[in-house]
Amino acid sequence: MKKIHLYGNWKMNMLPEEGVSFARALAERASGGWYSANAVDICLFPPFVTIGAVQQVLADRGDLSVGAQDGFPEDRGAYTGAVSMAMVRDLGCTHVLVGHSERRSLFADDDEIVATKLKRALDLGLKAVLCFGETLAERESGATTDVVDRQLSTALDGVPGDSMGNVLLAYEPVWAIGTGKNALPEDAQAVCRHVRDGVRKKYGAVVTVPVLYGGSVNEKNAAGLFEQPDIDGGLVGGASLDVDKFLGIYESYRRATEG
Repeated sequence: MKKIHLYGNWKMNMLPEEGVSFARALAERASGGWYSANAVDICLFPPFVTIGAVQQVLADRGDLSVGAQDGFPEDRGAYTGAVSMAMVRDLGCTHVLVGHSERRSLFADDDEIVATKLKRALDLGLKAVLCFGETLAERESGATTDVVDRQLSTALDGVPGDSMGNVLLAYEPVWAIGTGKNALPEDAQAVCRHVRDGVRKKYGAVVTVPVLYGGSVNEKNAAGLFEQPDIDGGLVGGASLDVDKFLGIYESYRRATEG
């Protein structure tokens, strides 16, 4: 079995007390038995107001990580409503999402802004989950590869190979996020393989980057996705709001793999 990255993006859900309940249940479930940090890497991405509460619950669990859903590249200044990458790190976060499709579409984060955020996150030693993916119109026009190549080329321009150890890639076809639709495993695999080949071409075979899939991942479709050779886990949305459903995603893959 390969190592699976199970990342839960809570989006604008979970008040602090709800996050505490979830984190406590997760910590209890992810102890012994089926759980091994060598087999599954778990990270939660609460909203900013809930990060501190979740972090306190998991502070003694170095095998369960907490990340932020976004971060502003400037450390200080007149940026009302923004939370800097430096603040994210000082909260105890080890990870941060960069370029999520909702940040791109709702908050006008274009490729250049995403690239700036990625570089600042890496400069601060954060593990950055770089999100990318095409819209339905782009997919239907046959532009998936061009869109993905553009997004990643801009984001990774100037990022040295020795920083890539802190980068994870997350393919999230926009048309599959929160819609209940899901890319067929072989279609997701094709894009993830294309991306992995592009990283190898840019940095050489010595650089390996986990590639996650995001887009209505749940316990029913996870095994088919995670069994693909170039999909290393999932960036989970709605199903990450329930501990049983969230862990069920990994458990379904584990059962399928163990036969």
